Amino acid sequence: MAQRLTATERATLGTTVPGWAAVLDRDALRRDFKFADFSEAWGFMSRVALLAEKFDHHPDWSNVWNTVRIELTTHDAGGLSANDVRLAQAINSILG
Repeated sequence: MAQRLTATERATLGTTVPGWAAVLDRDALRRDFKFADFSEAWGFMSRVALLAEKFDHHPDWSNVWNTVRIELTTHDAGGLSANDVRLAQAINSILG
């Protein structure tokens, strides 16, 4: 079972997963991604879906036209875990 991040690990999230921010009302990370249009947003979501399957860790997400919002948390750990950090880093790598 995944373990929740420690306070020390949480303190480094700004540099570990740039662009991601803590969600105020739950123990999760969130990032909004904006694209030129729906097609680019959908393509990004497809690439993230493949990563999620590879990591066996799936995001809570939504898409409205050119914007994709992703939230990461580990439900069986009851909050943020290293699984979320790894997936956030992999998602960031898609964008270069």
